[in-house]
Amino acid sequence: MTETVAAAPALSVADPRVVRAIELVWREAAVLDAKDYETWQGLYADDAVYVIPIDRDAESFDDILNMVYDDARMRRLRVARMTEGFAIAAVDAATTVRTVSRFVPSAVSDDEVTLRAAQVVVAYKRGSHDLWAGDVDHVVRLGTTPADDRIARKVVRLVDASDAVPAAGFLL
Repeated sequence: MTETVAAAPALSVADPRVVRAIELVWREAAVLDAKDYETWQGLYADDAVYVIPIDRDAESFDDILNMVYDDARMRRLRVARMTEGFAIAAVDAATTVRTVSRFVPSAVSDDEVTLRAAQVVVAYKRGSHDLWAGDVDHVVRLGTTPADDRIARKVVRLVDASDAVPAAGFLL
């Protein structure tokens, strides 16, 4: 059974299934700040997509321009670029601290949780701070145990997505 925001009682972040999803999102934030990209890609389901659209209102991403639209293969290639050999993305990567908060569940079942959250990433590189902020939609597929939970979809809707966005040597 799936409950939705439109259903009578509001969904709660106290629901144990929602708590598991939030904990996975926080774990992802921690491994990204630690630049542990191998662990990061292991948090995703094999069929998951990681998207940063240019159009904040887009819901379908297959036939539009996106800053990032990664399936499993593209995530592996992105991680390889950031971890292997001499790549500017790896050698000169910013130090980041991210906060993910304001979790609002929109659908909850025994198999899957859909959440919207706010994310702020502060990146420090070469004496300068950059701020990246946006709404993030997550679909978390619940496994048998919390260790088996995986991100099935992540969409980062940057507040300034339609403006010129500087290159990032890190993942959002």
